[in-house]
Amino acid sequence: MSGTHTYEFNVTMTCGGCSGAVNRVLDKLEGVDSYDVSLENQSAKVVTALPYETVLAKIAKTGKKINSATADGVAQSVEVPATA
Repeated sequence: MSGTHTYEFNVTMTCGGCSGAVNRVLDKLEGVDSYDVSLENQSAKVVTALPYETVLAKIAKTGKKINSATADGVAQSVEVPATA
């Protein structure tokens, strides 16, 4: 339980296909407890024990621009590690 984190990402999504792409990668990511992708709010909220960088890299692979992000309420870098 103490290993669970809440990550929130502000992601530029212009249509249902965009939010669908983010939904699909999060759905396939093992270790995600729950997630909520909102096209209206341009956001993706993820509850997981996975490292922040893992989730960031997965969302980045959709090609959508990640504008900002927080991990447990603390602002995080949205730069994707070169190894991702």
